[in-house]
Amino acid sequence: MNALRTLFPVVTVIAVILGIWIAAVVPMNIHLTADQAARQDIAVTPDTPAERKELSGLSLALQNTGIWGMTYTLERPRLPSPHQVGAELWDTVVMKNPTSRRSLVYHAWVTLSATLLGFAIGTTLGILLAVGIVYNRTMDKSVMPWAITSQTIPILALAPMVIVMMGSIGIQGLLPKSIISAYLSFFPVVVGMVKGLRSPDGMQLDLLRTYNANAGQGFWKLRLPASMPYLFASLKIGISAALVGAIVGELPTGARAGFGARMLVGDQYGQPIVTWAALFGAAITAALLVAILSLIERRTLRRMGMAGAAA
Repeated sequence: MNALRTLFPVVTVIAVILGIWIAAVVPMNIHLTADQAARQDIAVTPDTPAERKELSGLSLALQNTGIWGMTYTLERPRLPSPHQVGAELWDTVVMKNPTSRRSLVYHAWVTLSATLLGFAIGTTLGILLAVGIVYNRTMDKSVMPWAITSQTIPILALAPMVIVMMGSIGIQGLLPKSIISAYLSFFPVVVGMVKGLRSPDGMQLDLLRTYNANAGQGFWKLRLPASMPYLFASLKIGISAALVGAIVGELPTGARAGFGARMLVGDQYGQPIVTWAALFGAAITAALLVAILSLIERRTLRRMGMAGAAA
């Protein structure tokens, strides 16, 4: 019963999104279908019996399918239908060899490797900065404002600068994309960790002073355990931001592999279905990463006696 209560809102939201998507396909693609039908009518002139038969068959097909129905089956639609994107995902994820460049699994791993490295860098930097901000008043007044200001720089403007600058010194490939991922992921960790480390109230801190605990003991015994729910909430945001950073880092380089590369291929060669499949592949990857972090969170907080926080 609890599972149904949990799944029902999710299924409802997905159904509404799919309904809006399916309804939007017709107005987005109807002009392409009408133009295609008009060109076919002009191109075919019924001069001979065979051509009349062919034109009759075409007219019958248009009558049976309908112009509206054809909007869901265009080869290069402005807005692909859900079944077209699903078919592309099935073909590139399940039917293709994972080591093939035509496989979305291969491209997912390329992007994921940069995401995980950048996430590790950003998380480590964020936690260290948060500890310094909490325990050092100078860092609190100086570093925190700069961390906030850094997030006002548009990533689309920053990414090409990082790629070009590092490429000029011979650093290419994984590391530049990881730095962009780290840039996007460290800020949520800093903010969440600072909030978590400062979450113990005055009575708890006074109790530690009563026990004559030093700063290190206060950190390991009180502040760090209290910060875990805040940290995991920040990590879920950070991992998604890191994935976005890795994809953005692939776009200005003309990358040949990764979700960003697939999006570029779809845009450059007029294959929107490829682009949409890559977008959904990235979304599914982000959802899986967040689900893994949620699982780790529940187990960690349960072992720490925070079952209510884990739920």
